[in-house]
Order: sequence, then structure tokens, then C-alpha cells
Amino acid sequence: MDNNPLRQYFRRPSVYMKLPSGGLGYPEGAIEVTETGELPVYPMTAIDEITARTPDALFNGTAVVELIRSCIPNIKDPWAVSNVDLDAILVAIKAASSPNGEMDIESACPKCGEVSGYKINLAGLLTGLSSPDFKTPLDLGDLSISFRPLSFREVNEASVQQFELQRIFNQLESAEDDEKKAKIMQEGLQKITSLTMELLSKSIVEINTPSVPVTETAYILDFLQHCDRNLYIQIREYSANIRKDSELKPMQITCVACGNKYDQTITLNPTDFFD
Repeated sequence: MDNNPLRQYFRRPSVYMKLPSGGLGYPEGAIEVTETGELPVYPMTAIDEITARTPDALFNGTAVVELIRSCIPNIKDPWAVSNVDLDAILVAIKAASSPNGEMDIESACPKCGEVSGYKINLAGLLTGLSSPDFKTPLDLGDLSISFRPLSFREVNEASVQQFELQRIFNQLESAEDDEKKAKIMQEGLQKITSLTMELLSKSIVEINTPSVPVTETAYILDFLQHCDRNLYIQIREYSANIRKDSELKPMQITCVACGNKYDQTITLNPTDFFD
């Protein structure tokens, strides 16, 4: 309500962030760009906290979408968020909503086994994120392959399918004989491979051949399904390596018990990241 006398006490942006991608690749209207290129990030509301703990909303992706829409209103279409930017966005929302911009974690020392609590500076995590190089194509002789980042919608749809595949593998425990287990395993592996190829085909913008550029996803998927195995592995690994540049860097921890220094991997999982 615009006439609410308490409006001046509403939440205000406490963090400003730049998208690692710089907004490149987003559809028109998906982001309202500011003059500085920085997006204001608001702390979560009580309703946001509830949304972040709703299992169904977490499963189908709407929890993340609603959090982004609430906390970073300049992002008009959260489903279009690039997977290059998603980690940075989640960290920024967590930083805006946490006291002192810190997050508590537990880590086990690989040397002495001591499990201790540590604080992560979320602003420091943000500075370690960079945009992958999607401008340099993969050169494979006659073929030149260009890639793009996937959208949150595409990644989330794949995650839902992966969950369904996990249910197939869970049936192995109740399978009565080895023949049935082998059949379930074979079906599951085939579906995983198909899902991986489908997602990879969506991440390929174009395959240039000596005669014609190919941009149709259906043709690209058909190529991935029928090309030489070693060629497919090269393409898959190149795509995975591009993504690494936008991933969170490990945090160096000094064990409080024995003084051992080691790297702790930071993994963002919306299911428990906002807990």
C-alpha cells in the first residue's frame, strides 16, 4: 500500500551485486538493468523463509523463482536466470538476509577428523565468481562448436527428471533377483545418458561445418546420439570445463583442533542453503 505510514520501515537493499554474465544471453525484458550495472538485493521476508522451506516448491523450482522475484525485483523473469549467475544470486540473497553477511558451516578436518563450525564471508564468495568464456568455440577439425549457458528453467527441468531417475535406482533394493536388478540398472543408465545428451544439445548454440552452420537443437541432439563416443566425450567435457569458471571456489580452512590447512568445497543446494 503506497499510503501505508509504515512504508518507510519496509526492508531496504543491503547488498548490490553484478551478475557474472553481465546480463548477456538473457531474453529482452528479463532484467531491468541499472545505470551502474549493479542489482539491489533485498533481505528475505518471513514469507520468503516459509517458501524456502516448502518441499514441493523446492522440488519444482518455484521456491527459487519466488525468492529471486522477491529479493531481486530487477530480475523480471527468474526462470530465465542463467546457470552462470544462479550461484551468485543465491549467495547475494543469503548475504543480504544473514547477520554480518556470514553463513555458518560445519567441516571435518581430513587430518584429525575433528568436526568444527566455521563462518563463511559471503561477500568473499561473490568476488570469487567469474563468467565463463562462451565466446571461444570448441575446434574439432571440420567442426566448430559454440556453447551458451542454460537457463534456470532448463536446469530445473533436468533436475526433476534426475529425481525421477533416482527413484528407478532405488528400486534396486527391493528387486528380487539379479536379472531384474540388471534390467532396472540398464534402463536407468540409458535414461541418464539420454538426459545428459538432451541437456548438452540445449547448451550448444551452433555447430559449424565446412558447408553449413547447424543451429537446430533436434539436429544437434541427433548428432550427439550418433557421433563417435570419443568425440561425444570431448564435447561433454569441454562444456563441463566452461561451467567450472562460474562455480564457487573452495574455502581454505585452518582446523581449530590441529592447525591443519585444507580446502572445503562449498556446494549450493537451495534445499538447505536458506535453512
